[in-house]
Amino acid sequence: MPNPKKRHSRTRRNKRRTHDALTRPADSICPQCGEHKLPHHVCPNCGTYRGREVIKTGGGE
Repeated sequence: MPNPKKRHSRTRRNKRRTHDALTRPADSICPQCGEHKLPHHVCPNCGTYRGREVIKTGGGE
């Protein structure tokens, strides 16, 4: 079984890991209540999507 001859440097290891960072999911602001929500999803606070009430919730306006 082949084994590495030399140890890889910290720089080489870190160059490989530069793309491993997590990114935050995108968010939008609900035009009805002003809360943050995921784009193209029903607002969990007021239950509206594209200006129409889709889910009856206790929060919101």
